[in-house]
Amino acid sequence: FGWDGQIAVAQQAGTLQPEAHPDMWMQTDCTASGCKREKASVVLDANWRWVQRQGQNCYTGTKWDQAVCSDGDGEACAQTCSVEGADYEGTYGVTSNSDKDGVNLKFVTKHSYGANYGSRLYVMDGEDSYMLFKLKNREFTLDVDVSNLPCGLNGAVYFVEMDKYGDVDGSGNTAGAKYGTGYCDAQCPHDLKFIKGQANTLNWNSTSVPPVGHFGSCCAEMDIWEANSMATAYTPHPCSQPGSTKCDGTACGGNAKG
Repeated sequence: FGWDGQIAVAQQAGTLQPEAHPDMWMQTDCTASGCKREKASVVLDANWRWVQRQGQNCYTGTKWDQAVCSDGDGEACAQTCSVEGADYEGTYGVTSNSDKDGVNLKFVTKHSYGANYGSRLYVMDGEDSYMLFKLKNREFTLDVDVSNLPCGLNGAVYFVEMDKYGDVDGSGNTAGAKYGTGYCDAQCPHDLKFIKGQANTLNWNSTSVPPVGHFGSCCAEMDIWEANSMATAYTPHPCSQPGSTKCDGTACGGNAKG
């Protein structure tokens, strides 16, 4: 499940900034007599986070530090660099609402190092695992205030077939779901800096908007709500392969016909 408002990331867990997930309670198993309240939280996607090695950037602006993350040596980079905890409110503009049953998201958040644009959040069912939603023969509803989401901006709530633990593997990726790793979607995004425990440094194009690497990360996607105050869309995006896969070339849809 992802919430994308519309980026440094690594795969080791950092220790410089504590990671504290904002609360987001939900209602489940609703009947005529009421609903159960279930405690959950949200985590920020790793692609938004600071990646560092001994307090120094592994990725700055749109470029990798070639001293630690050289072109094509994704495994060494992933094992050297750490993804840090997030200052959710101060850096990313993410807070729990007053009832702690939803989140407030700012599109632009200015901070001491510059400005952050957008965010992507996942629902957690614990400190180290994403919540898996099983919706067959069930209803899923949400309320969204779009009064400050004008034409030209896009808010989104959608499901993707990510690994429950964020592709944690104990070596290249020790950060895992707690730090928002393991993203994929049906567009097979190439702008992810780390995929399956390796840095996406091979053929990294720093002048592309957004910057992209050689590999993509594919999985099925179900867009429940993509919208602003003027329009909304509901769209399924199936994939030919189950689960989350690392792809390149036409397997990512690049230059593929149809």
